[in-house]
Amino acid sequence: MDRDVPERRVVVGVDGSQSSYEALRWAVRYAGLVDGIVEAVAVWELPGLYSWSAPAVDMEVDEDETREKMRRELTEVLGADAAGSVRSHLVHGNPADVLLRAAEGAEVLVVGSRGRGGFARALLGSVSQHVSQHAGCPVVIVRCQKQ
Repeated sequence: MDRDVPERRVVVGVDGSQSSYEALRWAVRYAGLVDGIVEAVAVWELPGLYSWSAPAVDMEVDEDETREKMRRELTEVLGADAAGSVRSHLVHGNPADVLLRAAEGAEVLVVGSRGRGGFARALLGSVSQHVSQHAGCPVVIVRCQKQ
């Protein structure tokens, strides 16, 4: 690979929802077509983390557990070979903000139409709607076929 040619990064948000798994599969197929790499980003937000009423939590144990769960999910969704080629990132913060930062300079940002939260009748989740309006790269919103 020519070192002067930047990598074609395909960033995908993964949150454990079926919609995000469809987005992950789409991202892997697209990256294969453009000879790109996939960066799967999971955002870790603890309830109450930014308030005074936050419970005492062992951040290291929770982060290790979450990383392991993400690794297992990538393997279950994509298979061992494809999962091994995906760069995974676990980041603390607001999901929309983290995805927007991760997608800076990316070929495309891929998200599911709805995540684990929100209302079942909503066409777009709050994160997918926010990133579609603010991303500096093209955004693909993948709808789960089993909704």
